[in-house]
Amino acid sequence: MKTFVNRLSVAFATLGLITLTGCVGEHSPAASGAAKPVVVVNNGTVVIPDEVIEVIVAEQRAQGAQDDPNMKDGIRKELTRRALLEQDAVKAGINKRPDTLIRQDLARQNQLIRDYVQDWAKTNAPTDDEMKQEYEKIKAGLTDQKEYHVRHILLKTEQEAKTAISNLGKGAKFAELARKSLDPGTKDNGGDLGWTNPAMFVPPFSEAMTKLAKGKYTAAPVKTDYGYHVILLEDVRDLQPPSFDEIKTDLHQRMQQQKWQAYIDQLEKSVEANVGVKEKDAEAKEAEAEAEAKDAEAKEADAK
Repeated sequence: MKTFVNRLSVAFATLGLITLTGCVGEHSPAASGAAKPVVVVNNGTVVIPDEVIEVIVAEQRAQGAQDDPNMKDGIRKELTRRALLEQDAVKAGINKRPDTLIRQDLARQNQLIRDYVQDWAKTNAPTDDEMKQEYEKIKAGLTDQKEYHVRHILLKTEQEAKTAISNLGKGAKFAELARKSLDPGTKDNGGDLGWTNPAMFVPPFSEAMTKLAKGKYTAAPVKTDYGYHVILLEDVRDLQPPSFDEIKTDLHQRMQQQKWQAYIDQLEKSVEANVGVKEKDAEAKEAEAEAEAKDAEAKEADAK
Protein backbone atom coordinates (compact mmCIF):
# COMPACT_ATOMS: atom_id res chain seq x y z
CA MET A 1 0.00 0.00 0.00
CA LYS A 2 2.89 2.33 0.80
CA THR A 3 4.29 1.84 -2.71
CA PHE A 4 0.90 2.63 -4.22
CA VAL A 5 0.63 5.86 -2.21
CA ASN A 6 4.14 6.83 -3.31
CA ARG A 7 3.15 6.26 -6.95
CA LEU A 8 0.10 8.46 -6.38
CA SER A 9 2.29 11.25 -5.02
CA VAL A 10 4.48 11.05 -8.12
CA ALA A 11 1.40 11.14 -10.33
CA PHE A 12 -0.03 14.18 -8.53
CA ALA A 13 3.29 16.01 -8.76
CA THR A 14 3.61 15.15 -12.46
CA LEU A 15 0.09 16.30 -13.19
CA GLY A 16 0.49 19.50 -11.23
CA LEU A 17 -2.10 18.45 -8.64
CA ILE A 18 -0.07 19.06 -5.53
CA THR A 19 -2.11 22.26 -5.22
CA LEU A 20 -5.68 21.32 -6.01
CA THR A 21 -7.40 24.69 -6.11
CA GLY A 22 -7.71 24.48 -9.89
CA CYS A 23 -8.77 20.85 -9.89
CA VAL A 24 -11.06 19.90 -7.04
CA GLY A 25 -11.73 23.03 -5.02
CA GLU A 26 -14.66 25.37 -5.23
CA HIS A 27 -12.99 27.29 -8.08
CA SER A 28 -12.48 24.18 -10.20
CA PRO A 29 -13.75 24.43 -13.79
CA ALA A 30 -14.80 20.80 -13.60
CA ALA A 31 -16.58 21.32 -10.30
CA SER A 32 -18.44 24.38 -11.52
CA GLY A 33 -19.66 22.61 -14.67
CA ALA A 34 -21.98 19.69 -15.18
CA ALA A 35 -19.44 17.03 -14.20
CA LYS A 36 -20.82 14.41 -11.85
CA PRO A 37 -19.00 14.50 -8.51
CA VAL A 38 -17.86 11.23 -7.00
CA VAL A 39 -16.85 12.76 -3.65
CA VAL A 40 -18.62 15.58 -1.81
CA VAL A 41 -17.10 16.63 1.50
CA ASN A 42 -17.95 19.27 4.12
CA ASN A 43 -21.46 19.98 2.88
CA GLY A 44 -20.34 20.46 -0.69
CA THR A 45 -17.41 22.79 -0.04
CA VAL A 46 -15.11 20.12 -1.48
CA VAL A 47 -16.21 18.51 -4.72
CA ILE A 48 -14.07 15.96 -6.59
CA PRO A 49 -15.42 15.24 -10.08
CA ASP A 50 -14.94 11.89 -11.77
CA GLU A 51 -12.88 13.53 -14.55
CA VAL A 52 -10.10 14.24 -12.06
CA ILE A 53 -10.05 10.62 -10.93
CA GLU A 54 -9.87 9.40 -14.53
CA VAL A 55 -6.96 11.72 -15.40
CA ILE A 56 -4.91 10.33 -12.52
CA VAL A 57 -5.89 6.73 -13.33
CA ALA A 58 -4.73 7.28 -16.92
CA GLU A 59 -1.43 8.68 -15.66
CA GLN A 60 -0.95 5.66 -13.41
CA ARG A 61 -1.59 3.30 -16.33
CA ALA A 62 0.90 5.23 -18.47
CA GLN A 63 3.50 4.61 -15.75
CA GLY A 64 2.84 0.86 -15.94
CA ALA A 65 0.42 0.44 -13.04
CA GLN A 66 -2.07 -2.40 -13.42
CA ASP A 67 -5.79 -1.81 -13.06
CA ASP A 68 -6.72 -2.54 -9.49
CA PRO A 69 -10.14 -2.42 -7.80
CA ASN A 70 -8.55 -0.41 -4.98
CA MET A 71 -6.88 2.12 -7.30
CA LYS A 72 -9.79 4.55 -7.61
CA ASP A 73 -10.59 4.24 -3.92
CA GLY A 74 -7.01 5.11 -3.04
CA ILE A 75 -7.07 8.08 -5.41
CA ARG A 76 -10.37 9.34 -3.93
CA LYS A 77 -8.98 9.17 -0.40
CA GLU A 78 -5.79 10.96 -1.38
CA LEU A 79 -7.65 13.68 -3.28
CA THR A 80 -10.05 14.17 -0.37
CA ARG A 81 -7.16 14.48 2.07
CA ARG A 82 -5.46 17.02 -0.14
CA ALA A 83 -8.63 19.01 -0.69
CA LEU A 84 -9.21 19.25 3.06
CA LEU A 85 -5.62 20.33 3.57
CA GLU A 86 -6.13 22.91 0.84
CA GLN A 87 -9.09 24.35 2.72
CA ASP A 88 -7.01 24.78 5.86
CA ALA A 89 -4.19 26.32 3.81
CA VAL A 90 -6.64 28.86 2.35
CA LYS A 91 -7.98 29.67 5.82
CA ALA A 92 -4.40 30.31 6.89
CA GLY A 93 -3.94 32.71 3.97
CA ILE A 94 -1.24 30.62 2.28
CA ASN A 95 -2.98 31.07 -1.08
CA LYS A 96 -2.36 34.83 -0.93
CA ARG A 97 1.37 34.69 -0.25
CA PRO A 98 3.40 36.05 -3.20
CA ASP A 99 5.86 33.14 -3.17
CA THR A 100 3.01 30.61 -3.18
CA LEU A 101 1.34 32.36 -6.11
CA ILE A 102 4.62 32.32 -8.04
CA ARG A 103 5.12 28.60 -7.41
CA GLN A 104 1.52 27.88 -8.42
CA ASP A 105 2.04 29.75 -11.66
CA LEU A 106 5.28 27.88 -12.34
CA ALA A 107 3.53 24.55 -11.70
CA ARG A 108 0.75 25.54 -14.10
CA GLN A 109 3.33 26.60 -16.68
CA ASN A 110 5.28 23.34 -16.29
CA GLN A 111 2.18 21.24 -16.85
CA LEU A 112 1.14 23.34 -19.85
CA ILE A 113 4.58 22.96 -21.43
CA ARG A 114 4.67 19.23 -20.66
CA ASP A 115 1.35 18.64 -22.42
CA TYR A 116 2.41 20.85 -25.33
CA VAL A 117 5.68 18.94 -25.78
CA GLN A 118 3.79 15.64 -25.86
CA ASP A 119 1.39 16.96 -28.51
CA TRP A 120 4.25 18.52 -30.48
CA ALA A 121 6.16 15.22 -30.48
CA LYS A 122 3.14 13.40 -31.91
CA THR A 123 2.55 15.90 -34.71
CA ASN A 124 6.25 16.30 -35.54
CA ALA A 125 7.36 12.69 -35.37
CA PRO A 126 9.83 11.70 -38.11
CA THR A 127 8.24 9.60 -40.83
CA ASP A 128 9.57 6.23 -41.99
CA ASP A 129 10.74 7.85 -45.23
CA GLU A 130 12.67 10.53 -43.32
CA MET A 131 14.27 7.92 -41.09
CA LYS A 132 15.21 5.72 -44.05
CA GLN A 133 16.85 8.70 -45.78
CA GLU A 134 18.82 9.44 -42.60
CA TYR A 135 19.76 5.77 -42.31
CA GLU A 136 21.18 5.78 -45.85
CA LYS A 137 23.23 8.89 -45.02
CA ILE A 138 24.66 7.11 -41.99
CA LYS A 139 25.48 4.04 -44.04
CA ALA A 140 27.19 6.18 -46.68
CA GLY A 141 29.36 7.70 -43.97
CA LEU A 142 30.54 4.25 -42.95
CA THR A 143 31.92 3.39 -46.40
CA ASP A 144 35.52 2.09 -46.39
CA GLN A 145 35.53 1.79 -42.60
CA LYS A 146 36.78 -1.42 -41.03
CA GLU A 147 36.02 -3.38 -37.91
CA TYR A 148 38.43 -5.65 -36.11
CA HIS A 149 38.17 -8.93 -34.26
CA VAL A 150 40.77 -8.70 -31.50
CA ARG A 151 41.97 -10.40 -28.35
CA HIS A 152 44.09 -8.88 -25.64
CA ILE A 153 45.89 -9.67 -22.42
CA LEU A 154 46.02 -6.86 -19.85
CA LEU A 155 48.89 -7.00 -17.37
CA LYS A 156 50.07 -4.75 -14.56
CA THR A 157 53.73 -4.28 -15.52
CA GLU A 158 55.65 -3.91 -18.74
CA GLN A 159 57.89 -6.84 -17.79
CA GLU A 160 54.87 -9.13 -17.36
CA ALA A 161 53.67 -8.10 -20.83
CA LYS A 162 57.13 -8.71 -22.33
CA THR A 163 57.21 -12.16 -20.73
CA ALA A 164 53.79 -12.97 -22.25
CA ILE A 165 55.03 -11.89 -25.70
CA SER A 166 58.16 -14.01 -25.27
CA ASN A 167 56.03 -17.03 -24.32
CA LEU A 168 53.85 -16.52 -27.41
CA GLY A 169 57.02 -16.62 -29.48
CA LYS A 170 57.85 -19.95 -27.89
CA GLY A 171 54.50 -21.42 -28.91
CA ALA A 172 52.29 -20.65 -25.90
CA LYS A 173 48.56 -20.36 -26.59
CA PHE A 174 47.14 -16.85 -26.42
CA ALA A 175 43.96 -18.08 -24.69
CA GLU A 176 46.02 -19.80 -21.98
CA LEU A 177 48.07 -16.67 -21.27
CA ALA A 178 44.88 -14.57 -21.24
CA ARG A 179 43.78 -16.31 -18.05
CA LYS A 180 46.26 -14.09 -16.19
CA SER A 181 44.72 -10.94 -17.70
CA LEU A 182 43.48 -8.17 -15.41
CA ASP A 183 40.41 -7.74 -17.63
CA PRO A 184 37.65 -9.72 -15.86
CA GLY A 185 35.34 -9.48 -18.87
CA THR A 186 37.65 -11.32 -21.27
CA LYS A 187 40.14 -13.38 -19.24
CA ASP A 188 37.92 -16.46 -19.26
CA ASN A 189 37.19 -16.39 -23.00
CA GLY A 190 40.72 -16.13 -24.31
CA GLY A 191 40.88 -12.33 -24.13
CA ASP A 192 38.29 -12.08 -26.90
CA LEU A 193 36.91 -8.54 -27.42
CA GLY A 194 34.79 -9.59 -30.40
CA TRP A 195 34.17 -7.48 -33.48
CA THR A 196 34.63 -3.80 -32.77
CA ASN A 197 35.83 -0.54 -34.29
CA PRO A 198 38.87 1.56 -33.35
CA ALA A 199 36.74 4.34 -31.87
CA MET A 200 35.80 2.02 -29.00
CA PHE A 201 39.34 2.03 -27.61
CA VAL A 202 41.81 4.56 -26.27
CA PRO A 203 44.21 5.82 -29.00
CA PRO A 204 47.33 3.78 -28.06
CA PHE A 205 45.29 0.56 -28.18
CA SER A 206 43.43 1.35 -31.42
CA GLU A 207 46.57 2.58 -33.18
CA ALA A 208 48.46 -0.61 -32.33
CA MET A 209 45.47 -2.77 -33.29
CA THR A 210 44.99 -1.20 -36.74
CA LYS A 211 48.67 -1.62 -37.62
CA LEU A 212 48.62 -5.38 -37.08
CA ALA A 213 48.30 -7.94 -39.86
CA LYS A 214 45.70 -10.70 -39.47
CA GLY A 215 46.88 -13.41 -37.11
CA LYS A 216 49.69 -11.28 -35.65
CA TYR A 217 50.19 -9.93 -32.14
CA THR A 218 52.01 -6.82 -30.91
CA ALA A 219 55.76 -7.26 -30.73
CA ALA A 220 55.99 -4.87 -27.78
CA PRO A 221 53.62 -4.09 -24.87
CA VAL A 222 51.04 -1.37 -25.52
CA LYS A 223 50.75 1.02 -22.57
CA THR A 224 47.42 2.63 -21.63
CA ASP A 225 46.01 4.02 -18.40
CA TYR A 226 44.74 0.52 -17.64
CA GLY A 227 48.11 -1.18 -17.78
CA TYR A 228 50.12 -3.01 -20.45
CA HIS A 229 48.37 -4.87 -23.29
CA VAL A 230 49.37 -7.68 -25.59
CA ILE A 231 47.02 -7.45 -28.60
CA LEU A 232 46.22 -10.18 -31.12
CA LEU A 233 44.36 -9.34 -34.36
CA GLU A 234 42.18 -12.28 -35.39
CA ASP A 235 40.53 -10.77 -38.48
CA VAL A 236 39.50 -7.60 -40.32
CA ARG A 237 36.38 -6.92 -42.37
CA ASP A 238 34.37 -4.07 -43.82
CA LEU A 239 32.25 -2.41 -41.16
CA GLN A 240 28.85 -4.10 -40.98
CA PRO A 241 26.20 -1.43 -40.34
CA PRO A 242 23.15 -2.47 -38.32
CA SER A 243 19.91 -2.96 -40.23
CA PHE A 244 17.31 -0.21 -40.38
CA ASP A 245 14.98 -2.16 -38.08
CA GLU A 246 17.76 -2.60 -35.51
CA ILE A 247 18.32 1.14 -35.12
CA LYS A 248 14.85 2.42 -36.02
CA THR A 249 13.91 3.23 -32.41
CA ASP A 250 17.19 5.02 -31.67
CA LEU A 251 17.02 6.83 -35.01
CA HIS A 252 13.48 8.00 -34.25
CA GLN A 253 14.56 9.42 -30.88
CA ARG A 254 17.61 11.10 -32.38
CA MET A 255 15.68 12.72 -35.23
CA GLN A 256 12.86 13.78 -32.89
CA GLN A 257 15.44 15.47 -30.66
CA GLN A 258 17.01 17.19 -33.68
CA LYS A 259 13.61 18.52 -34.76
CA TRP A 260 12.89 19.75 -31.25
CA GLN A 261 16.28 21.47 -31.00
CA ALA A 262 15.70 23.17 -34.36
CA TYR A 263 12.34 24.39 -33.08
CA ILE A 264 13.90 25.76 -29.87
CA ASP A 265 16.70 27.44 -31.86
CA GLN A 266 14.09 29.12 -34.04
CA LEU A 267 12.24 30.41 -30.97
CA GLU A 268 15.44 31.78 -29.46
CA LYS A 269 16.41 33.47 -32.73
CA SER A 270 13.03 35.17 -32.92
CA VAL A 271 13.55 36.50 -29.40
CA GLU A 272 17.03 37.77 -30.30
CA ALA A 273 15.65 39.40 -33.44
CA ASN A 274 12.93 41.16 -31.47
CA VAL A 275 15.43 42.32 -28.88
CA GLY A 276 17.67 43.61 -31.67
CA VAL A 277 14.81 45.58 -33.23
CA LYS A 278 13.88 47.11 -29.88
CA GLU A 279 17.51 48.04 -29.21
CA LYS A 280 17.77 49.72 -32.62
CA ASP A 281 14.52 51.58 -32.00
CA ALA A 282 15.80 52.72 -28.62
CA GLU A 283 19.10 53.88 -30.15
CA ALA A 284 17.23 55.78 -32.88
CA LYS A 285 15.01 57.51 -30.32
CA GLU A 286 18.04 58.38 -28.21
CA ALA A 287 19.84 59.83 -31.25
CA GLU A 288 16.70 61.80 -32.17
CA ALA A 289 16.44 63.17 -28.63
CA GLU A 290 20.10 64.21 -28.71
CA ALA A 291 19.58 65.97 -32.03
CA GLU A 292 16.55 67.83 -30.71
CA ALA A 293 18.51 68.88 -27.61
CA LYS A 294 21.33 70.25 -29.79
CA ASP A 295 18.86 72.13 -31.96
CA ALA A 296 17.30 73.65 -28.84
CA GLU A 297 20.72 74.69 -27.55
CA ALA A 298 21.57 76.24 -30.91
CA LYS A 299 18.32 78.21 -31.00
CA GLU A 300 18.88 79.39 -27.48
CA ALA A 301 22.40 80.55 -28.36
CA ASP A 302 21.12 82.40 -31.42
CA ALA A 303 18.47 84.15 -29.34
CA LYS A 304 21.15 85.53 -27.03
